[in-house]
This record gives sequence, C-alpha cells and structure tokens, in this order.
Amino acid sequence: WFRVVLSAVVLGFSLAVTLEGLFTGNTTMWDGVPNAVAVILFFVLMSVVGLLEGMQIAFFAVAKLKKSERGNAPFAMKTCELLFRGDGHNLPGFMIGRQLCVVSCFFIIARVTSLNVEPGNGNNIFGVSDAAQTF
Repeated sequence: WFRVVLSAVVLGFSLAVTLEGLFTGNTTMWDGVPNAVAVILFFVLMSVVGLLEGMQIAFFAVAKLKKSERGNAPFAMKTCELLFRGDGHNLPGFMIGRQLCVVSCFFIIARVTSLNVEPGNGNNIFGVSDAAQTF
C-alpha cells in the first residue's frame, strides 16, 4: 500500500503544480489564450488521449474473440463490423491514425503545461524558494 499512497501523493502534487501554473499563466501556453481555456484544453486533450488508449486495448482484446463472443450491443457490433471488414486493413489503419492523434495531443499538452517560471522574479509556484523552483 505504500507505493499506492506514494503514487497518489506524487500524482496529486503534480496536478496541483500544473493547475497552479495554468491558473496563474506561468506556462508556455500561446499568448492571448485565457487561463481558463488552457485548463479546459488540458483536461479535454488528456481525456481524448485516455479514450484513445482505452480503445486500443479494447480493440486488440476484441480482435482475439470469435464473432459470436463479441456481444450483442448495437454500437459495439457496428464498431466491430467496421474494424474487421474487408481485408483487415481497417484496424491497422485506425491504430496508425490513433497514434498520430495521440502524438499531436501530447505535443499540445506539453505546450499547455510546460512551466515558464524564472527563479528570482518572485513568482515561483506555491511561493517556494528559488533553489526549489530551479530543482
């Protein structure tokens, strides 16, 4: 349980630093973009990446199942029909497009969340010392 608690603490601290930087405008976000839009963009893009990663796992798991074992939900059946139709090029094509979308999202997320704080100017995150901010 120690690792779980430690991971949760590190994740919470990382999210707090990121949100503090976004709300105070101390990131490398493009000029003219309001801080609130940057926060919304961060959460939307992270959600898109999470959905795409989940879809990859699900599609590879479904690819191993027989057609009769894939369930009977209409949306799931239509998705499987589209993915596995024809010569089987739809799934690899989706995976390539998914990867390009994930990479693009992460480049934008990096731009949105990279801190742009110079120690010594008095605007450090959470008011920490210059040495801690440099670290």
